[in-house]
Amino acid sequence: MAEHEQVKPLAPAAFQTRSDDEEALSTELNLKKRKYIQCCGCITALLLIQAVVILVLFFTVFRIHDPKIRMNSVTIQRLELLPNGSLRIDVNVTLLADVSVKNPNVATFKFNNSTTLVYYGGRVVGEGIHLQGKAKARRTLRRNVTVEILPEELLAVPSLTKDIASGAFNISSYTRISGRVKILNIIKKNVVVKFNCSMTYRLSGGEFHGETCRPELDL
Repeated sequence: MAEHEQVKPLAPAAFQTRSDDEEALSTELNLKKRKYIQCCGCITALLLIQAVVILVLFFTVFRIHDPKIRMNSVTIQRLELLPNGSLRIDVNVTLLADVSVKNPNVATFKFNNSTTLVYYGGRVVGEGIHLQGKAKARRTLRRNVTVEILPEELLAVPSLTKDIASGAFNISSYTRISGRVKILNIIKKNVVVKFNCSMTYRLSGGEFHGETCRPELDL
């Protein structure tokens, strides 16, 4: 019986070695593929987070807000009357305005030379120039504006005599400031601020009363 038993041949050593190498290579490829997928997922997640952060900053911190102008005080110099109650016309009347420009943005607001017009009786009776300047980020720039009032323009207003008799003048002003806000050289906005004020000047006290100002904004 023992003589008829058959012995199965052993597998060649080279075949076993090649099978082990293929299995190791397949495992390595699977690991690399998994790492590649994980890496792509991390990069995609970071890009999405970055995009969300940029959008949030764009609509909050980097949003261009309205610069605000405020008329702190107004005074008149050299407004003199003659003994007969008429206006002295041999001197120019000067209006001094204390103006503040508040910049709520995270970047500097640079503005060009601007003008302030003073109206009385529907006529332009004076004009002042604001020199160009800068309102730093989240700061308030305060400056004085001088407007020369021309007496001949005042005399051309039909209601002047009546207003002198009543002791009060209703005056209005219009200010226009144009400039630009630039954030990180990426977000740039041209801004035009318009500012209208109306007030009453009383001869008895030499002061303005009832100042009412209304700002406008163009982007």
